[in-house]
Amino acid sequence: MDARILYHANCFDGCASAALLGRFFQARLGSGLGAIEHVPLQHQAANAIPPDAFAADVNAIVDFRYSPSPRLDWWFDHHQSAFQPASDRAHFEADRSGQRFWDPGAPSCTGFIARVARERFGFEAPDLAELVRWADVIDAAAFPSAEVAVKLAEPALRIMTFLEATRDPAAPGKLIEALRTRPLAEVAEEPWVAGPLAPVLERHFRSIDAVRAAARLDGGVAFLDLAAAGLETGNKFVLYWLFPEARYTVTVSHDAKRSKVSVGSNPWARPPRAHDISRICERYGGGGHPVVGAVSLDPDRLDDARRVAREIVSTLQASPGAVA
Repeated sequence: MDARILYHANCFDGCASAALLGRFFQARLGSGLGAIEHVPLQHQAANAIPPDAFAADVNAIVDFRYSPSPRLDWWFDHHQSAFQPASDRAHFEADRSGQRFWDPGAPSCTGFIARVARERFGFEAPDLAELVRWADVIDAAAFPSAEVAVKLAEPALRIMTFLEATRDPAAPGKLIEALRTRPLAEVAEEPWVAGPLAPVLERHFRSIDAVRAAARLDGGVAFLDLAAAGLETGNKFVLYWLFPEARYTVTVSHDAKRSKVSVGSNPWARPPRAHDISRICERYGGGGHPVVGAVSLDPDRLDDARRVAREIVSTLQASPGAVA
C-alpha cells in the first residue's frame, strides 16, 4: 500500500506537517505501508490541486485547502480560508470518515496533527517534539523578538529560509524525509542544506539595506515592493525589525510562477491588529489566517498585484479600531 501526502510547498509548517503525518502513517499502517510520495502544492489563481492528485492507495492533504474528492482519505488544515469555494465547507461538515480535520485556531498544522493523532488515535512521536514546537513558533510568528526572526541563528529558522529560497524541486521532499526522524540541528548541517543555504544567508543579510531603502511606513502599514527593489524574495520579519511601530506589513513579490501580495500583522505591535487579514485577502481570491495572508496572481499580472497591494494598504490604514 503506497501513500501520497500533498503539502503546502516551500513552507516550514507544510513540510513539518508532511513529516509528522508520514510518521503517523508508518505507525498506523505498519508493514503494510510501502512508499510515501510527497507532492507540493502552491496557492495560485487557478485550481491548485490537479485532477490526478489522488493517485495513491492512501491520499492526504496537509496545511492546504480542502478538496471534496472522494479519493482524499486524510485532511488536516488550520487556515481560516480552507474552503474555496465556500460550498466545500458543507461537504466537509457532512463527512463521516473521521479522517478530515480542521482547526483555524491552531498555531500550526503540525501542532494540530500532533494533537489529533494523540487524542484521537493514541499516537505520539516524542522525538519530533522540537519540530512541532518550532512549527508553532514559525507559523504563528511567536518569536520572542523580530531580531530572532531576522538573525536566523536557530536551526529551524535556517531550514525555513532554505525551504523558502530553494529552486530544487527535489529538496522539499528530501527534507521531509529527513525531518521525519532526525533532529533539526542535524538536518540543518547536512551539506545539501547548508551548502545552498550559505549564499542565501549572505544575500539575506545584504538585502536588509535594500529593504531599508525601498520600504516605507505610512499610517501604521509598512509597504515593500520587492520586485521594484530587484529582490525576488525576502525575510518577512525584516520589516518588523526595521519598523517596530508598524502594525501591518504588505509586500509585493514576483517570480516565474506568480505575482504575490503578502500581508502580515506585527506580533509585537501595541495596540494589536484590528483587521482579519484572511478576510481581506479573500476579496482578491487569496486567503490565510486572521494574522497573516496572501493573494497569488498569474506571473504576468504584476501591475494587478501592485494595485491589490495599494488597496489592501488603504484598508489596513482605515478605521484602526474596526474589524475588517
